[in-house]
Amino acid sequence: MDNTPAIEAIELTKVYGSGNTEVVAMRRASMSVRRGEVVALLGPSGSGKSTFLTAVGLINPPTSGQIHIGGQFVLDGPHARMNLTSFRRKHVGFVFQKSNLIPFLNARENVQIALELNDTSPRAAKKRALELLDNLGVKDRSEHLPTELSGGQQQRVAVARALANQPSILLADEPTAALDSVTGRQVMELFARVAREHGTGVIVVTHDHRALSVFDTIYEMEDGLLIRQSASTTRVSEAIPHSSETAPCPG
Repeated sequence: MDNTPAIEAIELTKVYGSGNTEVVAMRRASMSVRRGEVVALLGPSGSGKSTFLTAVGLINPPTSGQIHIGGQFVLDGPHARMNLTSFRRKHVGFVFQKSNLIPFLNARENVQIALELNDTSPRAAKKRALELLDNLGVKDRSEHLPTELSGGQQQRVAVARALANQPSILLADEPTAALDSVTGRQVMELFARVAREHGTGVIVVTHDHRALSVFDTIYEMEDGLLIRQSASTTRVSEAIPHSSETAPCPG
C-alpha cells in the first residue's frame, strides 16, 4: 500500500469575525490519516468537529494551516493551489447523516451519476456502479428508488456513491445517527472494510460510542482543539502504530 498519507492536516485554524466578534472555531488542529486507516472524531456539539470536517473536505477552507490530500498540496490557509471543485469531485467522498440520494433516481443511477459527472462514459459508469453496489451488498436493490430502500440500504448506496471515483479520503458526518443500533454497527463496520479494501483514508464524525472498536484511531475535539485519544486495541491495522497515550496537537 502507498505510504503517502491519504490526508494530512497541519495546524488548521478557523476564525470567524474579527475584533470583539471574533470566534475561534478551530485551533491548530493536526491530523494525518493513512490509506486504509479509519478514524473516529468525537466531541460535543459546537466543539469544532464540523468545522474540521468541512475544512479537510475542501468546503470551508481554514483561516490558516495546510491540507495535503493523496500527497498533493491542496490548501495553504484559505488559498487554493488548484481548482477545488474539480479536485474534490475526484479525491474526496462524503457521506452524511441523511443519505441525500436523488429521490427520482434508482440506487444504480445515484451512483452512476457521480461517475458521469466526472466524465466517465455511461457504459463504464453503469458497470462501476453495479460493481460497487454488489461489493456493498445492495446490488439486488439497484433498480429501486430511495423510498423503496431501508435506512441502512440507503446509507450503503450513499457509501457506494462516495466511493465511485476512488477518492483518497472518505468523510462521514454522523452517518449512523438516524439508524438503529444494529444497522448503525453494520454501517460502521462497512467503513472499516472500505478503508481496508479500497485503501481509502476514512474519517467518521460520530456520537455513537457503541461501535468505536471498529476504528484504528480515536480523536476528540473540544473547544476547537483536536486531541488524539487512542488507537483501537481491538482492530489490528498496518496503517498506524498503536498507542494508548493521549497526545495533544502542537500548540
